Amino acid sequence: MATDTKMRPFLIQKNAEGQFRLSVRTTRYNSQGYPLVDVALHAESFKTSAAARAFARDNFSAKPGEYATK
Repeated sequence: MATDTKMRPFLIQKNAEGQFRLSVRTTRYNSQGYPLVDVALHAESFKTSAAARAFARDNFSAKPGEYATK
């Protein structure tokens, strides 16, 4: 199974109601070099994935390729 070597900091997920939610992930490393990932779910929900991407771009300076979807 192939894994993504770089964690994408923005995760866009579709919830049970059909709305899209944006999570912002930050990665830091412990003293042994293992990644520790913190996830912060943004309070706002969006009607489309494109709207969530636009919000991340405008508010967090997100760039293409920094998004993951689930």
